[in-house]
Amino acid sequence: MKFITYLYLLFPVLLMAQIKPVQQDTTAVEYILVEGDSIPQTAIELDEVIMLRKLKFDSKDERIRYLVLKRKTLKVYPYAKLAAERLVALKARLETLESKRAKKRYAKIIQKYIEDEFSAELKKLTRTEGQILVKLIHRQTGKTTFQLIKELRNGWRAFWFNTTASMFDISLKREFDPLHAKEDFLIEDILERAFQDGKLERQEPVVEFDYYDLTTKWLDNKTVEVKQ
Repeated sequence: MKFITYLYLLFPVLLMAQIKPVQQDTTAVEYILVEGDSIPQTAIELDEVIMLRKLKFDSKDERIRYLVLKRKTLKVYPYAKLAAERLVALKARLETLESKRAKKRYAKIIQKYIEDEFSAELKKLTRTEGQILVKLIHRQTGKTTFQLIKELRNGWRAFWFNTTASMFDISLKREFDPLHAKEDFLIEDILERAFQDGKLERQEPVVEFDYYDLTTKWLDNKTVEVKQ
């Protein structure tokens, strides 16, 4: 019995005796030199990549509808991106102006610039393309086209009313809601694939949603808990 007790006591010591100490050099650090950059780095930060699922269609008609939606989304996205950029620039500039007269004058300049450059193209949009544009503007700015007109009614009021006058049955209050509307999810999926392929320049949405949760809901038909 005593022999077994001694064996248990000596066993850890025997193990330690068999382990050879390894000398560690705490000063040795590996550096990475990136081509075109003269400053060595210990690590390289990589952009986040979203893993895209393969889309499956139940019928040929469903696939055709997706391809039509894809063509229209890729067509109108640049206009929505421009609207978001102009909105940020407009609001930033207006905040620096003190008088109402100066603000009105500047808004008219923005209106004329956009109308001269893009009005003719926007008037060529179909009803469905116009509605997609309204959704994407909400995606890019967090506000509906109706809200933007109301807030910036000096310069943008005439612009949006003029360019949407020929578009029938379009709701300027329509929001981008990929959580509850499958078409909006498909629009986001189309954009994400275009971003990764380099076909479109990425502009992060202001509207909050989780792409992976949306994929689970719409492609796996699973319930997704709304995050507050």
